[in-house]
Amino acid sequence: LNPWDVMLCVSGTAIACENALVVAIICYSPALRTPMFVLVGSLATADLLAGLGLILNFVFQYVIRSETVSLLTVGFLVASFAASVSSLLAITVDRYLSLYNALTYYSERTVLCIHTMLAGAWGVSLCLGLLPVLGWNCLHDRAACSVVRPLTKSNVTLLSASFFLIFLIMLHLYIEICKIVCRHAHQIALQQHFLTASHYVATKKGVSTLAIILGTFGASWLPFAIYCVVGDPDYPSVYTYATLLPATYNSMINPIIYAYRNQEIQRSMWVLFCGCFQAKVSFRTRSPSDV
Repeated sequence: LNPWDVMLCVSGTAIACENALVVAIICYSPALRTPMFVLVGSLATADLLAGLGLILNFVFQYVIRSETVSLLTVGFLVASFAASVSSLLAITVDRYLSLYNALTYYSERTVLCIHTMLAGAWGVSLCLGLLPVLGWNCLHDRAACSVVRPLTKSNVTLLSASFFLIFLIMLHLYIEICKIVCRHAHQIALQQHFLTASHYVATKKGVSTLAIILGTFGASWLPFAIYCVVGDPDYPSVYTYATLLPATYNSMINPIIYAYRNQEIQRSMWVLFCGCFQAKVSFRTRSPSDV
């Protein structure tokens, strides 16, 4: 057994378990039907599929050796991780809209916008996953292979370029979110004639959280995306594994950042697992702008 394959399988198992719990909680709780939780559910579903894909890839690699099955598994992983990254972008857009259009955010137009974004994200992700299955692969032309066999060099270049574009869009939106948060804090300070310590701490915490979210996303995926562009299939496979493994950790961290920190999901977990939640305990309903 290749120890790197074992680590990827273990990572996939942890990812699947974490995100399956999030999906179960959102499906179990009728209260979690707002656009924000629909986006979180989309992210958890994509990461759940990615975790299952890593497990299936390990099983088929050592139990059922078939190029066709390998191709299907790789396509499944590409679609799942693409849906995960696309869902992260949709969450970022949703957070921006909740601040930029705060007065009209809770409207049917926002719900339609969220559903349209998700439909587009999953549609594009499915197409990206089908490309290698429909023939864009290097099974019959080893010279065209990339560092991720059986994907071609042009295929991984397209995927990497898409990631860089999404990363830049998220970076721009988070910078705009920081500007809006700081502007709101300044307006409150002008109304109250001074900036209280609580406002300063809340603003600093919000900006720090945004930096952690974007930093985690970039640190997880940037090394693998860059290596896919500059790497050569003749390089030792350990380089591919060493950059791919941290990328899978992003799907492991996503539930912690976007789900388990939310008080509504915490309450639903109490109800789901022990049924001993006291109704008298109040929770503040969060908006997407709470980071």
